Amino acid sequence: MKQQLRLITLERQGLINAESFGTGKDAVLLALEHLGYLQIDTLSVVERAHHHTLWTRIADYKAEYLDDLVKERKVFEHWFHAASYLPMKDFRFTLPKMLEIKQNGSKYYNADEKVIRYVMDTIRNEGPKRAIDFENEAKKPGSWWNWKPAKLALERLFIQGDLMICERNGMQKKYDLTERVLPASVDTSAPSPLEFAEYLVKTYLRAYGFTTVKQVTHLKKGVVLRKNVEEVLHSMLKENTVQRLESKEFPNVFIQSNLLDKPIQDNDLSVRLLSPFDNAIIHRDRVTQFFGFDYRLECYLPKEKRQYGYFCLPVLFGNVFIGRADCKAHRKEKLFEIIHLHIEKEGANIELWETSFIKEVKNFAVFNGCSSIVVQQVTPSKLTARLNRLLQKNS
Repeated sequence: MKQQLRLITLERQGLINAESFGTGKDAVLLALEHLGYLQIDTLSVVERAHHHTLWTRIADYKAEYLDDLVKERKVFEHWFHAASYLPMKDFRFTLPKMLEIKQNGSKYYNADEKVIRYVMDTIRNEGPKRAIDFENEAKKPGSWWNWKPAKLALERLFIQGDLMICERNGMQKKYDLTERVLPASVDTSAPSPLEFAEYLVKTYLRAYGFTTVKQVTHLKKGVVLRKNVEEVLHSMLKENTVQRLESKEFPNVFIQSNLLDKPIQDNDLSVRLLSPFDNAIIHRDRVTQFFGFDYRLECYLPKEKRQYGYFCLPVLFGNVFIGRADCKAHRKEKLFEIIHLHIEKEGANIELWETSFIKEVKNFAVFNGCSSIVVQQVTPSKLTARLNRLLQKNS
């Protein structure tokens, strides 16, 4: 049963069929609407997570595709369980969080009201602004505030829905009034608590094929939400659109009924390097329970407490996670460094995965703007020289 569940999730995630979403900018929008969200990553050890996640699924992906979709008002930024890109059609489901912060405030966005009014008035009168624009204003003689309160005000106005990000250049965001960014066709009615729960349940079922109550409520607190999620799932059980699977090996899961007997190819020998924030890996308990892969991102730990490395990428071979690779892109030197590749899966015969691994690493290095690759260390150590030879041979 676990094998079938793994295949279902990988197929729904677009990680079995390389052409699941097609090609080009249309594929980016299709992938985002299917997955439900893309977590935005501020770390740039390798290409940022939102781009990395799409590159893994779309063969000809380019970062400008996502930027263009934001400009075209088909994609917007807000909060899912973290800062994310979301399809514009789902805008109304961000309203509960916006309204909650607007009404109750937030310790994370505790901006000065005077600065908030100034920032809002400036954008209303002068048009879209970046945080750096206010930094420049703060440096003018006679300025009565500094940049940081203005930046905090931008974040507060954004998170509570008064402003939207209308354009991006890398991590540099440009803000404008929501009323000037939001397409007129978008539904702006706030969902009821039950509608919000239904949105979450259907998002996870569509993106993963099956889900658990814990996954649906991941980082979304509240007894009411959990109760509504359970009610939605109960209704879907009665309608036979989902079925509940019970096992001693894993918690109760709810699976789309039409997927139970769906044949899924089980002969994929491709290697994929996933982002630590990839949708397929972000729910750590799920990955442990169904894939037997205990993954934690260690960049937030002190160096002495790291077991594997600063920024390890999960290594997926077919439907099995065989290890993780601590990587870093040295863009100025155009060097992609695998600091330490950990092959953990017993029986992961290198002759089965080495060719695909080399191909994936080379493609990923190019995506990171690098032209050369070096493998510093492999566990088990006997593989280090072999992989470096293969890289040189295929360069």
